[in-house]
Parts: sequence; structure tokens; C-alpha cells
Amino acid sequence: SLLRVTAAVEKGSQHPLGMAVVKAAQEKEIAIPAVTHFDAPSGKGVSGDVEGQRVVIGNELAMQENSIVIDNQKAVADTLRMEGATVIYVATDGHLAGLIAISDPVKATTPDALKALRQAGIRIVMLTGDNQLTAEAVARKLGIDEVEAGILPDGKKAVITRLKASGHVVAMAGDGVNDAPALAAADVG
Repeated sequence: SLLRVTAAVEKGSQHPLGMAVVKAAQEKEIAIPAVTHFDAPSGKGVSGDVEGQRVVIGNELAMQENSIVIDNQKAVADTLRMEGATVIYVATDGHLAGLIAISDPVKATTPDALKALRQAGIRIVMLTGDNQLTAEAVARKLGIDEVEAGILPDGKKAVITRLKASGHVVAMAGDGVNDAPALAAADVG
């Protein structure tokens, strides 16, 4: 199944999306096969061989870089993104096998925390590797006006550095290894 081969490759990843896929497979009691030739270039998805199939997982850029055609699923992906889901494409042996939508419910305390930050005069900027549509949907729910989406880990660090260079004190909240460079660059991380 799609979830089975995706979880096999994502098991080698430290990315929160990958961990969510593995958790979903485990909750469904799906046996996760072994993966060989695992690769996880920073911000560009993951790949590996599962039971003789080459599996590539990632966003549109990852598919494009691997010459995988996704045109017939873009409308479905965009609909899911407008609902706030992150979409990952899964290809096997050079052909699109399907997509997986992942959404992370907003924590109950987040709206109040953001409100308190705004009331304290703190500017809130969302930096995310997610697609623009997904980022805008989540930002709308949270009342965040500034969004920079589709940013790779080094791009997040560059934004933090730019904000600091313009005289701002920057605090950064993030998750996973992809946010480590930006967290390290922030005044508070």
C-alpha cells in the first residue's frame, strides 16, 4: 500500500512529516518493510529502495527534480492545501503513486498565545517549508498576516539573519532538524 512504502522510507527521516507518516502506519498496525539506499537531502524530500522499488517522497520540487509528472494530482493537492493540509507526493519507480495529506491540529493554547504576543507589540512572522496555500490557510486560522512559505532550512536562517541585521530582536519557535539552523541564528530559539 502507499502508506506502507511511504512509512518504510520515512522511518529513516527525522522530519516531523515523516514521523507522522510512520506513526500513522504503526497505528494502523501496518508492517513496515526495510529500506535500503536511504537519502534525505536537506529540504528536498526523501528516497530509498523498498522491496525492489525506488521510492521518492516529497513536495512538487522534489518530484520535479526527479522528473516525476504530478500534473494530474495538482488540483487535488491544492484543494487539500486550502484546507490547511500539507501534501507529500509519493512516487515509485519514476511514476507518481499517490499523495498523502497531513494536517497538524492547532494546539488549543496557540490562539491565546499569539494574541498575547500581538498585545505586547510583537510582530509575528510564519516561516515554513510548506506550500503557500497550506501556509496561508493556517495563517488565516491563527490571524497571522506575514507568511513566508516554501522556504528551505537555509532560507529560514537567511530570513532570521535579515531581520536581525535590520535591528530586530528575533525569537524563533520550530520543530525538527530542519529548523535547527534558524533556531541557532535567532536571538532566542
